[in-house]
Amino acid sequence: MDWMVWSWDDKLKNYVFELTDPVDTIILGRKMTDGFVSYWSGVMTKPDDPFYAFAKKMIETPKVVFTKTLKKSQWANTDIATGELTEEIMKLKTQNGKDIIVYGGASLDSSLIKEGLIDDFHLFINPAAIGKGMTIFKDLNNIQKFILVKSIAFDCGIVMLHYEPKRA
Repeated sequence: MDWMVWSWDDKLKNYVFELTDPVDTIILGRKMTDGFVSYWSGVMTKPDDPFYAFAKKMIETPKVVFTKTLKKSQWANTDIATGELTEEIMKLKTQNGKDIIVYGGASLDSSLIKEGLIDDFHLFINPAAIGKGMTIFKDLNNIQKFILVKSIAFDCGIVMLHYEPKRA
């Protein structure tokens, strides 16, 4: 993740905080979870860190980890989902609560996109070319079209593209 821009300007921080404020469930893939939880737990030990409030939100928000290999969660505040992806996601979507956000990884993102299970895309484009990255659109069998809701260029160089899937 050393290619990511972390010198976020206030406008970007505020956007991300507003985006995650109504979230009460975070979805993660198993491979992503270790790094995600350990990173934000580390930030939680530094109250002066500019991302402290965000880290607190990431750690305290209930998480659902999609895995075929684990039977029990090794992380606090985290449940395991081992069933069929569409069924598990639809079960989460029909529960009472606020918004659900997906932080990945790329395999999980790709599967969710392929099955049409994402309602909104907030794509944060970092000003870096890494060559052989992991793509979230690699498993598509059919073209998926999107409607641009808004785009924002932040002073730190990151561009956010907010899309909704174009439904037939």
